[in-house]
Amino acid sequence: MILRQSFRLPLGLFLLSTLCLFTTQVSASYGDRLPEFQRCVEVCKRENCGSGHASTHIPLLHRLLFWDCPTECDYTCQHIITDQRVAASEPIVQFHGKWPFYRFLGMQEPFSVFFSLLNFLAHQNGLSKVTSDIPAAYTLRKYYVYLAYFGMASWVFSMIFHTRDFKITEELDYFAAGASVLYGLYYTSIRIFRMDRGGKRTKSMLRAWTGLCIAIYALHVTYLKWYAWDYTYNMTANVVVGVIQNLMWSWFSFAKYRKSGRFWAIWPGLVVAWIILAMSLELLDFPPWWGCLDAHSLWHLGTVGPTMIFYNFLVKDAQDDMAGARLKA
Repeated sequence: MILRQSFRLPLGLFLLSTLCLFTTQVSASYGDRLPEFQRCVEVCKRENCGSGHASTHIPLLHRLLFWDCPTECDYTCQHIITDQRVAASEPIVQFHGKWPFYRFLGMQEPFSVFFSLLNFLAHQNGLSKVTSDIPAAYTLRKYYVYLAYFGMASWVFSMIFHTRDFKITEELDYFAAGASVLYGLYYTSIRIFRMDRGGKRTKSMLRAWTGLCIAIYALHVTYLKWYAWDYTYNMTANVVVGVIQNLMWSWFSFAKYRKSGRFWAIWPGLVVAWIILAMSLELLDFPPWWGCLDAHSLWHLGTVGPTMIFYNFLVKDAQDDMAGARLKA
């Protein structure tokens, strides 16, 4: 199965992206190639979807999510073949690069959708903390607000993609996640190198850095959309961005803790440890429990807590920065 780019935190992206590079697609479509599956789909389409036959009833919600007769046949046959294989003590296999999930309200991967929603709410909660606990006059506040918006947008597109897997929803998921990840590097650099304040030279650096990031993202999307939809390139690009952010925040966190001795300064390190544990779920990549809960969905669940911790860190860091500035004044 092609692992989806699912983690939008700068400190954890490197870990998951590295895993993706070592994940193969050997059995991604093994189920598609099973003769019994192909016969099942062929018979179903002939008996239910062909002209001269009574049209198969498809619930309104499913039709709104673009389920039609052929896709209903595909879905039904996946579970028929899966049930037969389980009864014969044969391993469950993937179809079209995915495990045979049970739908809920027309959603292909309901738990991944739900856990993506929790991540969206974590960013929304982070936005609330930033806007309520950091004064508007603080120069980094707007960058943290944008961080929340980028995060929420990326998880919205994740929900859409896991609801229905089409080429367009996959592209939007990847592009939104890529934008969120690159923005992570953008605001991280601004915070650590304090491009948000200073004289004319610093402002020129900020404008140049902003233009560079926009250009990089535009080239990234252009390459994937109009040159080659290359999973390896996409993952490699995210590894590079993730490594840089990981090193920057780790260094910053360590330096701040050594200087202040405050426990909250090491929260980014705790986030990394949390993500390492959650990442082990992706390494297992087991067939879904009860046909709906798999390693990938649990990975989504595992990113909710770190997101909330990281926003708390940003708020604490901002408050500490403002308190230090007042003492120097």
